[in-house]
Order: sequence, then C-alpha cells, then structure tokens
Amino acid sequence: MPEIVTVGEALIDLTQTEEDEKHIRRYAAFPGGAPANVAVAVARLGAGAAFIGKVGRDAFGASIRETLCRNGVDVTGLYESERDLTTLAVVSVDAGGERSFAFYRTPGADTQLTPEEAVRALEAYEKRPMFLHFGSVSLTAEPARSATLAAARRAQELGILLSYDPNYRPSLWSDEETALVRMREPLPLCHVLKLAEEELELLTGTQDLEEGTQSLRETYKIPLIVVTLGAGGSFFRMGDDTGRVSSQPVQVADTNGAGDTFLGALLSRLVLAGGLKELTAEKLAEVLNFANHAAALTCTRPGAIPAMPTLSEVLSWKETTR
Repeated sequence: MPEIVTVGEALIDLTQTEEDEKHIRRYAAFPGGAPANVAVAVARLGAGAAFIGKVGRDAFGASIRETLCRNGVDVTGLYESERDLTTLAVVSVDAGGERSFAFYRTPGADTQLTPEEAVRALEAYEKRPMFLHFGSVSLTAEPARSATLAAARRAQELGILLSYDPNYRPSLWSDEETALVRMREPLPLCHVLKLAEEELELLTGTQDLEEGTQSLRETYKIPLIVVTLGAGGSFFRMGDDTGRVSSQPVQVADTNGAGDTFLGALLSRLVLAGGLKELTAEKLAEVLNFANHAAALTCTRPGAIPAMPTLSEVLSWKETTR
C-alpha cells in the first residue's frame, strides 16, 4: 500500500537533446510533471508511492501510465480523458544545465481532474498513507485546482500529512498577483513546505532564509519548511530550529527533476523516520543530507525520471563521499 500519494499533473517533457548538422533541434519525450516525478522518486528510493491525476487517452498518456507502473507507482488513481490530450511541456536547457519551460495544453487532460475523482481515489486506499503531496501547477486551471484542494482538505480530515511545493511556473499564470493568491491558498493546510530560493522571495518578499521562513512559520503555522539552494544544499526551519545542510559538488548535465527527486527523498526518509512527531533537528539534517545526495545524482544525467537514482545508488554514493 502507498505511504506517499501525489496528486496533480502528469505530462510529457519534450527536452532538447541535440542539434544536427543542419541546425535542426531534436527533442526526446520524457514522461514528467512534478507530482508524477515525485511519485517515481519515492518508489525508486524505497517507499510505497501512488499517483492521482489525469492524462489523455493517447500515446503520450499510455507512455506516462507505463512509466509509472514500471517504476512501481500505484496508478489506480490515474484517470484518462477521452476528450482532452496529454499536456506537453517543452524544456529548454542552457549551457549551465538550467531549465525554462513552455507549456502546450488546450486545455490539457491534467487540468480536467475533478474533485470527485481526486477524493474518490484518495479514499480508495485500504491503508491510510502518511503523506499527500501536491504542487501549484495543478492550481493554475479548473477543475484541477478544485480537485487538488478537495484532496488536500479530505486528507487533512483523514489525518494525512500534507506536503506542498509552490513550484512557480510564470507562463501558466495570467499575472503574478493571481499566482500569489492561488499559491498561498494551500499554505495553512500543509505540514511540509518545500520551496526554492526564488519562491521564498516571491511568497515573503525577502531573500533572507531565516527571516523568510520565520514569516511563513508565524503566518501559516507550518511545522517543517525546507528551502532548496541548488549547489548550496538546503536550509530548514522546524519550529525554532534552523540549519543549512551542504550538498556534494557534481558535473551538472541537466537540473530537470532535481527538485522532485529531493522531495521524493525527503518524504521517503520522513516515512522511515516515522513522520514529524519524533523528528529532531539532528535527524532532519541526516534526512536532508540524503535528499541532497539524491538530487545531486539526478543532475549528473539528462531527463527527469530517467535520471532519478535508486536507493542503492544514493547509499553507495554517500559512502564514497564521506
């Protein structure tokens, strides 16, 4: 049974792989979408994972389903749309491995998940999962926005811990003001908040890690806040405890999927630790060290899901970098 359930978008990442002698760019089609990526990362790192979402009844949708199944993710909550096609995201990667996105969805099957479907899928698991994870991309359009929030509120009623990644994608929002309102809406519900440095500044108006996370804690009463710092590792706030955990330097091939791998690693190790109740700052630092290693390994390979490491790979690499 799944210990971690993710809900939201599953789509196809069209990632540039090369340019031929005629300067024609070539792209590879990788199944992706942040919540789907997190589910795969969770499964590869040894915890039970399930995904709730919707894809088109098309070749890309079939590829997403097959990829999730092959990686051990429960897909009983993956619905198919006969009317709408699977969403495409064109991912451009610069010389430093950093990404930019262009989304093709009119409207896109992932946006058509209904509240009834999401809640029904969540309630169908015989054993209650420890975490429900979601991001903000599914908050950009209806009915997926209502579906995501309905699942989150039902999870809260069931005593399931909520994990949230704002995962800001400007091109999917009509304007920044609307994005901020929608992205802040789930914050009072969540127990674990993972965000990047730029999202911390967007949500709080400050780049200061201590000040920004303290503001979020005081305003929304979030038990655990983690800020990813790229090559700088990660920063955490758990109550009054704060700290920074360094990462291992790597040769970056592609950062796509690194944040999702980090989240999958974080949640899978929190399950192993028994959740948040008995979590100490020392134990959390160990969890984040593991998550940093997993994310760094992902950056050494192209693609998101194809680059995600297994539990044995992370543990083996941690031993060599001690």
